[in-house]
Amino acid sequence: MTDRNSGLDALRGLAILLVILHHLALPFRLPLRDGALAEMLHPRVIGMLSHNGYLAVYVFFVLSGFLIARRAIERYGDLSRIEWRAFYRQRLARIAPLLLVLLIVLSALHLLAVPGYVIDKDGQSLGRALVAAVFLHINWYEGQVGWLPASWDVLWSLSIEELFYLAFPLVCLWLPRPWLMLALLLLLSSLPITRGLADGNAIWQEKAYLPAMSAIAGGVLAAMITQTWHFSLGFARALVACGALAFAIQLWAPGELWRALGHGSILYIALAAVLLVLGLHRAPWRAAPRWLTRMGRLSYELYLTHMFVVLSIVAAYKAAGLNGYWGVLVYPPTVALCVLLAIAAERWISRPAAAWLPGRGER
Repeated sequence: MTDRNSGLDALRGLAILLVILHHLALPFRLPLRDGALAEMLHPRVIGMLSHNGYLAVYVFFVLSGFLIARRAIERYGDLSRIEWRAFYRQRLARIAPLLLVLLIVLSALHLLAVPGYVIDKDGQSLGRALVAAVFLHINWYEGQVGWLPASWDVLWSLSIEELFYLAFPLVCLWLPRPWLMLALLLLLSSLPITRGLADGNAIWQEKAYLPAMSAIAGGVLAAMITQTWHFSLGFARALVACGALAFAIQLWAPGELWRALGHGSILYIALAAVLLVLGLHRAPWRAAPRWLTRMGRLSYELYLTHMFVVLSIVAAYKAAGLNGYWGVLVYPPTVALCVLLAIAAERWISRPAAAWLPGRGER
């Protein structure tokens, strides 16, 4: 895409904001449910702010599939004409530089025995974690040996995404368009089934390949729909309204949706995201707050680096012996510091690498 879509950027910004808030609000950090804000807001609002980081990652999956497929369609005219070598170069240029710097920093923090960064559980090791991160199976590794430190743990979604994109151009070249659309639809529809198959292993159920890839497939399918279906502005706005309403219902009543749909509630949020991206692609939200769209444009940098700020702020807060009741006061500066760190990572790592590496990484 040559022009930024403010609506899609804002949706990415909202998703990454929910991830940061979730990681701050975990019970062993600075939970909102035990603080001053809980006395001022409805418990469901506290839940909306605290417990939707995981579902926000599924919104990211849909957005990722949509944006990458749309760019390929715009560049090559059709996914069947995708240039797989160029596609791989672009993904490498976008993903690898910051990831490699992150792994170097995390390795150094582990070797220096910095609290919160040491890999020390039975069956875990730094070398094995590095192999899992580089070869795209850190989600599987955690499912076998347990949670890694938080800054390593966030890499689970990257393992799933990039494994999907290793196969993506080859499948596009191999399958005729009707069969490709059918395969994507079947993969999307299978989400509740494949997630349910992992019952009994909480980590693997949360981070299994196929359910997350189903959401990415939904985004790719949406991009293919926009290639042939040019709906009106009014219809696009109706899609945005329906998607936003579905998303709001999920945020407000997650327990009720889970009891009604079970694992289908994850498919529900993926479909809500599909409606939003379809509508926002045609009818961008031009009045989106600039700070939110800025967060969306920095979503990759924010996702990979925000735990450094979260862990540091929480550790400093607790070391100072401050009352957890007022923990909410550090939420705004924590988010601001996360954004500043992401800006620095984008300016000093992602942007120079994209300009230097062949293929120029996609934004």
